[in-house]
Amino acid sequence: MEGRKVECIACARRCKIPEGSHGFCFVRQNIGGKLYLANYGVIDAMQVDPIEKKPFNHFYPGSTVLGIGTSSCNFGCQFCQNHNISKDNEITGASVSPKELIETAKRYGAQGVAFTYNEPTIFMEFALDVAKLAHKNGMFTVFVTNGYMTTEAVDAMKGLIDAAVVDFKGNGEDKFANRFEMVMSNEPIKRALERMKRNDMHIEITDLIIPRVGESLEACDALTKWVVSALGPDVPVHFTRFHPDYKMMDYPETSASVLKAHYDMAKKNGMRYVYIGNIPGNKYESTYCPNCGALVVEREGFYLKRWLLIEGNKCPKCGSTIPITGKATLPGSEPEIISLY
Repeated sequence: MEGRKVECIACARRCKIPEGSHGFCFVRQNIGGKLYLANYGVIDAMQVDPIEKKPFNHFYPGSTVLGIGTSSCNFGCQFCQNHNISKDNEITGASVSPKELIETAKRYGAQGVAFTYNEPTIFMEFALDVAKLAHKNGMFTVFVTNGYMTTEAVDAMKGLIDAAVVDFKGNGEDKFANRFEMVMSNEPIKRALERMKRNDMHIEITDLIIPRVGESLEACDALTKWVVSALGPDVPVHFTRFHPDYKMMDYPETSASVLKAHYDMAKKNGMRYVYIGNIPGNKYESTYCPNCGALVVEREGFYLKRWLLIEGNKCPKCGSTIPITGKATLPGSEPEIISLY
C-alpha cells in the first residue's frame, strides 16, 4: 500500500500495518514493506489429544490428533482459558519444522494434526505447510478457530484443512463481542462459515455460554435459526460450560440448567445434533438418532464409551444415517494419550 504499508488478509481485522510495526496479533509484521509471519514454526504448545476434546463429535470419532499452538491471538477475550500463550506479546516457544511435527505425530500414533490452543488463523502460512505434509502422510487436519477470518484465508485452506470447529462466545451477540472479545461484529465469522460450507469443509460449532453476560436465550434463538438456514440442521452444535479464568474469575460457572435450556432451544429450532460440553458424564455428550431418539454413540468426557451404529453409520433401531465424516476409532482401540509438554 501507499507509504510502504501492508494490509494483512489473514483475519477479518485486515490490519493495515506501517513499516516496522505489527498487526493486532503482534506476530504478523511489516518488515521493509513486506508482510512476515514472525513466529513461523515457533511452537508454544504441543500435545496429543482425543479429537473429541477439540470438540469434534462427527469427524473421525475416537481418533487422536497432535495439537499445536503458537503465541498470541487476534481476539482480546477477557475469559481466555489459554491466556498464558494467547496474551503473550512476545514470540516464545521452540522452533519446529513441518517435517518434525509430522514425524512427532506419527511417532505418537496420531491420525491427524490440529491447529489449536491459540487462534490458528494468525499462523496460517505455517499451518498450511504442515497440512500439506500431513496429507502426504495420510493424516487429516483440523482448525480449532474463532472463525474471524477473511474469505481469502478460507479459500487458502481449501483442500488442505479438512475440518473446522468454530467457536462463538455468548451466543454470538455483537454487544458481548464488543465488551469481552475486542471484536466489533460476528458477521465475518458467519461469512467464513458459509464459505467453509461452500468449500465442502466439515464444520462443527461451539457456543461458550457465560453467566450473566452471555447466556441470552433470545440470542441463542437467533443464532441457531441462522445455523439451520445458512449451514443446515445437521451441523453439530456444542453448548459449552464457562469456567472462570483470566480477567473473569469472579463470574460463576455456567449452570447445567442454563445449558439445557440452550440445548432445548436449538432442538426446537430444528438442529438435529446438539451437545452440552465441559460437564463430563452428562447424557448430552452422546449422540442420539434425530429420527427415533435411540442412543447411537455414547461418550464420557472426551472418550467414546459405546459405538452402536451399524454399517454405513446407520441407527440400529430405525436405519437412519447419522452424518459422520471419516472412519471411527472404536472404543478399546484408541492410541494412548500422551502429554508432550
